[in-house]
Amino acid sequence: MGPPPAGLPPLPPPLGTLRSTLDQRAAREPLLGFDWGVPAGSGGRGGGGEEYAAWGVDDGAARGVAGRLRVAAEAVREAAAEMWAFARKDPRKPVFAAKVAVALVLITLLVFLREPSDIASHSVWAILTVVVVFEFSIGATLSKGLNRGLGTLIAGGLALAVAELAAHIGKYDAVILIVSTFVVGFFASLIKLHPKMKAYEYGVRVFLLTFCYVTVSGYNTGEFTATAISRFVLIAIGAAVSLTINIGIHPIWAGEDLHKLVAKTFSGVAKSLEGCVDGYLSCMEYERIPSKILTYQASDDPLYSGYRAAVEASVQEEALLGFAIWEPPHGPYKMMKYPWKNYTKVGGALRHCSFAVMALHGCILSEIQAPPESRKVFCAELHRVGEEGAKVLRELGQRVKTMTKLSSPNILSEVHLAAEELQKKIDEKSYLLVNTERWEVIPRHDGTSQIQDSSSAADNENQDEPPEHTAVNIGVESRTYESASALSLATFASLLIEFVARLQNLVGAFEELSDKANFKDPVEEPAAISRERCGFLLRIRKFLRL
Repeated sequence: MGPPPAGLPPLPPPLGTLRSTLDQRAAREPLLGFDWGVPAGSGGRGGGGEEYAAWGVDDGAARGVAGRLRVAAEAVREAAAEMWAFARKDPRKPVFAAKVAVALVLITLLVFLREPSDIASHSVWAILTVVVVFEFSIGATLSKGLNRGLGTLIAGGLALAVAELAAHIGKYDAVILIVSTFVVGFFASLIKLHPKMKAYEYGVRVFLLTFCYVTVSGYNTGEFTATAISRFVLIAIGAAVSLTINIGIHPIWAGEDLHKLVAKTFSGVAKSLEGCVDGYLSCMEYERIPSKILTYQASDDPLYSGYRAAVEASVQEEALLGFAIWEPPHGPYKMMKYPWKNYTKVGGALRHCSFAVMALHGCILSEIQAPPESRKVFCAELHRVGEEGAKVLRELGQRVKTMTKLSSPNILSEVHLAAEELQKKIDEKSYLLVNTERWEVIPRHDGTSQIQDSSSAADNENQDEPPEHTAVNIGVESRTYESASALSLATFASLLIEFVARLQNLVGAFEELSDKANFKDPVEEPAAISRERCGFLLRIRKFLRL
């Protein structure tokens, strides 16, 4: 076939077989040198084509299959490595997976039962119960198990009552079932949306499912009672197996996780507080990118990562609280109705302090900064407030971790004293923070007012401003920037004092928790006891000398 006439686009290449297409693709895109057991080389390089032919496979097709196998094997290897690292990071998760598998194996044995026939034919409900109810923590398992059991029991009883009513009606039994289904579905869905029913939302869903299932299947078979009883028994069996295995084999408590989560965030906030104060005093500078200054270094900035855990822990604390309130007394939490909500109160008070630390970090990220010589004037006071505040946070975190009461009610005395000294220094050196001379109106030269009044007319005529007017504007902007830079130091000091004020709420929340949870009394250090005994013996010796 000849070339196309002038002015027309070239003809597309002729279509060949799949094998010829693979040969062309392999020639254009050479693969890696790995062969995965397939002979290497190509038809035009080294005689590899003869070896592929000996296998009964075309050269290009074999290389394409080998490349795909290499990609698949690499993907499987990376996935396996990622899952191994995931399992090693928290060994409780593979243990939980093993417990679920064991529970499913035990429940599956019901399928092989022949008698009673009702249980054997509806054994899938027990399997579904294990899959749905078996959660990571015992509190979550108890919550879902009790919700599922109560929802099934109430729905079964109501469905039996409706079926009895429909049987007495006679030929209008279908109408009764339809109307009752609408009424029950409407009110159950409305109740589920109420805020106080949040903890029982799953139970309401199970209630609706069970009611509709019992009424529909019972109407078709005429065995309302047998259907309701078999479903309830199978759900009870699945929930019992789940609870027994979850509690008996390496139990995971949501309350313990909540306790550890709240205690762990204290050290991060303390580290961020010290880092912000030290960074500000050392005149830390960030590479500034317009409109991206916060997202620029948020991922790898240690100051940000320190208080971020406390700020973002709110959702996790609320979720753990919802499961912990269902758990029975265990371990060090041996009280009935343990005050788990007070742990979230402590976490909320700590977040309130974290927001102040976040604001301090924002002062470092600001483009307007106080000069280093001004920061040195308040260096000692700022450093002491940051150090004492971090010391209080670490002390409270350790007390929460060990469940120990405060050894002294005056835990805030040192940080309050440091804040008072900082406030006194601010009062004494206030002229460095706000200089009244910088806010005075700059005297204008003769004719400046007329120039400003006629600025709009000058703009319309595209005329430049006089040099003296430009100099006045530059002077105003320079002095305004100096005032703003001085105010940034006052802002940082004020935020630090505000942080100290918020510590009072945190200490109050901890003391409330320690009283309600019956934290153990602090044990005096041996050094303090020995000093007290030495002082007592010394007083006796002096008395005898007299």
